Amino acid sequence: MVSEAELFAAVDALLEEGASLPPPVECARLREAAGISQSALARVMRATTQTVKNWENGRSVPQRPRLAAYRRLLEGWAAKYPAPAEGGPAAATASRRRPVPGEQEATGPAGSRARQPSDEETGRRSPQRAAAPPASDPRFPHGPLAVLDGDGAAHGSGGIVLECPAASVAELVQWAGAESGLGAPRLHRYGKEADPLIVLTTAAAARLGLPEHLEDHDEYRRHLPEDHPVVESLVKDGWRLTRRGFGPWTRISLTVEGGARQGVRLAILPWNALDERLWPGVAGMDPAGIARTLGVFAERVITPRGSPALAGLDLMTALRPPTRPERDKATGNWVPAPNPGSLGTEPVDPAPPEAGPAHPLVVQSGWSGAFLDEEAFEWVRDSDLLTDEERRLPFAVGVEVNAPLLAAAARLPVGLSEPVHVVDPPFDPRIPGCWLVDLSHVEVGPRLPSPFTSTGHRPEGPAWYQTHSVAYAQELGCNVHPLEAYLRRERGAYLQPWHDRLKSAYLDTLADLGVTPDLPDAEFLEAMGRHRQVDPALATVLAAIEATVEGGIGKLGERPRGRRHREGERWPALERATWRPDIRAAVVSKARISLHRRLLAMARMTGRYPLAVCSGCVVYPSPGPSPVDFLPYSASGKAQPAGFRLGLAPGMVRLKGVRPMPWALGLMEQGHSPACHIEEGDPALHGE
Repeated sequence: MVSEAELFAAVDALLEEGASLPPPVECARLREAAGISQSALARVMRATTQTVKNWENGRSVPQRPRLAAYRRLLEGWAAKYPAPAEGGPAAATASRRRPVPGEQEATGPAGSRARQPSDEETGRRSPQRAAAPPASDPRFPHGPLAVLDGDGAAHGSGGIVLECPAASVAELVQWAGAESGLGAPRLHRYGKEADPLIVLTTAAAARLGLPEHLEDHDEYRRHLPEDHPVVESLVKDGWRLTRRGFGPWTRISLTVEGGARQGVRLAILPWNALDERLWPGVAGMDPAGIARTLGVFAERVITPRGSPALAGLDLMTALRPPTRPERDKATGNWVPAPNPGSLGTEPVDPAPPEAGPAHPLVVQSGWSGAFLDEEAFEWVRDSDLLTDEERRLPFAVGVEVNAPLLAAAARLPVGLSEPVHVVDPPFDPRIPGCWLVDLSHVEVGPRLPSPFTSTGHRPEGPAWYQTHSVAYAQELGCNVHPLEAYLRRERGAYLQPWHDRLKSAYLDTLADLGVTPDLPDAEFLEAMGRHRQVDPALATVLAAIEATVEGGIGKLGERPRGRRHREGERWPALERATWRPDIRAAVVSKARISLHRRLLAMARMTGRYPLAVCSGCVVYPSPGPSPVDFLPYSASGKAQPAGFRLGLAPGMVRLKGVRPMPWALGLMEQGHSPACHIEEGDPALHGE
C-alpha cells in the first residue's frame, strides 16, 4: 500500500518538474540585488562557486533537492527586488550594496549613524574589482566587524563608516554589543553567532586610555594588570574578561536576561594583534583597508578572534559543533547532546606515542618507547649522487604544492574515539591510528627520500607510523607486520566541511586576484607572478587563508609554549577537545605520502630526480627557467596526471623560485637545502 509520504514526494516531484526558473540573467540580477556573492550563495546551497556560476550563465540548472530551495530563494528575492520597468531606474539594491561617496547618511540600529566615507577614508582605488559585501542578515546589518580610528569613526567591512560615540572601553563594548549592528551568523545550525569584533588602531587605543605597549616579555601572557583603570571600569559595570585577561585579543562579556552571555571582542593593533608575518601588508593599511581585509576574511573563512591559526581551529568547531539540542524524554526539556561526527566537548587523552615527551601522561607513566614522528620533508640529495648531465643543466627550479595540508584534509577519515591498544594486530588501512612496524627494508632508490622519515633517511628499525604511512609501504609492495598499535575504531571525515570552506575561500580569493582555473600553464605562471600586486588587501587575505590552514592543523597538536612551562605539567591546549595530535599526524602523513607518490611518478615518467625537498617545495634540475621545461606532458600537450601539475587548486603546484644551477650545487655541498631558500635567495648564505 502506498504511504502518504510517498504520495507527497511524488506530487512534489511533479510540481518541481512543472515549474521553471527565471532566465539565468534574472537569477544573477536577483542575487546581486540582494548583495550576495556567488561564493556565499554556493555555501548556502551546499554547492561550489563554479556550480552557481554555471546556473547564472545558463550552462546548467539545479537538480533536486537544490532545485526547490533555489526556486524558493529566487521567489523571495523577486518579491523584494522586482525588475525595473523598461527604461526605468535600476532595480533596488541599495539595501546591501557598497556605499559611494556623496550619498545621504543612513541610520543604523538603535540610532547608530552610518556616514559615508570619502575616497581618502576608504583608500578606494579604481577600477580594481571589489570584494563582494557580506551576506545580508537583518541582525547584523553592518557586517561582522569595524576598525575604530582616533576620531570616533568605526570603519565597517562593507565600506560604511559608523559614528562611535564611546569615550571609554566600557562605553565601546556597550555600543558594540547593543547599538552597532555588528556580528555574524552561525556557520552551522547548531553553532553560535560570532561576537562583534572591534579593531582598535593606535590612535583609538590611546583615546580610550590604553597603553601603547604591554610590558610582559612573555608574548603568551601579555595582558593589562587587574588593577588597571580600564579593567576596573569594566568589572565595575558588570563586564567579565576571560582567564587570559585584557590582552591583544580580548573577549568581554556580560550576562543578560535569561542567563545568556553577550560578548564583544577587541583586537588591539599597537599590541601586535595582527602579526605582520601572518597578515603581510596590514601594518601599512589605513582603517578602511584593514576593515576591508578582515571583512573579506570573515565572510569567506570566519570572524577572527586571534591568530589565523586560532581561526583555523575555531572554524573546525564552528562547522562541526560538539553538541546539538535534544529533547529529554523524562522532562520534556531541550538538553545538549553529542553531535555525530564532532569531537565532543571533553578532551581525550592521546596514545603515549602520540603525546610527546612533555605530556603528563608520558611523564607519569614512565613511557620509555619512541614517539610518532610524522612531519613534512626536509631532505637534500647527497651531492655525490648527481649525474654529470644534471650538473650541466643551467637552472634549479623550485615548484611548491598549493596548500598541501588542505589537500590532505579532503575526504580524510580520522579517529573520533579514544585510542585502544592492540598487540600483534593485522594491518587495516581503513582504521585511523598509529602502528609500531619495521619499514627499514623498504627501498625506493638512493636519489629519492625515504617516505617514512622527515629527513628522507631510511628508518633504522621499528618505529611508530600513522595509518597512511603504513598503507603506502603496502602500496610499494611491502608486507607489513605491525608489532602493536593504538587504534580508533570510530572514525569520520571530521575535517571535510573545514576543507570545503577553506578551499572555496582560497580559490575565490585567487580568482579575485586574476588567477582562474581556465588559464593555460604559461598564463597561469604569469598570473601567479603578479597576483600580489593586483590588490594588496586581497593578497593579505590570501596569505591569511594559507596561514589559517597551516596554523589550524598545527593547533591540533600544539605543544607547550612560554618559558615557564615545566615537563610533565599540563598546558592550556590540553583542555581542548580539539587537542588531537593524532589528527594532525594523519594530515601531515597524508600530505608527505602524496608528495612522495608524485616524486616517484616523476622519476618513472621522466627520469628526473629532485635535488631537495623542503615541506611542500621541490627543486629539480632543469634545462629551462620554467616548470614547463621539466614537468611531464603528453604528446598532445596535456599535463600528465600522476606527476606534478601546474594549477591553482590545492595539491597542484606553482613556481616557487628559479636560481642558477651552480647556486644550488654550492648549497648542497655545504649541507644546506636549495628548496628552503630558492624563493628569497638568502644572499648572505651563499656569498652573493
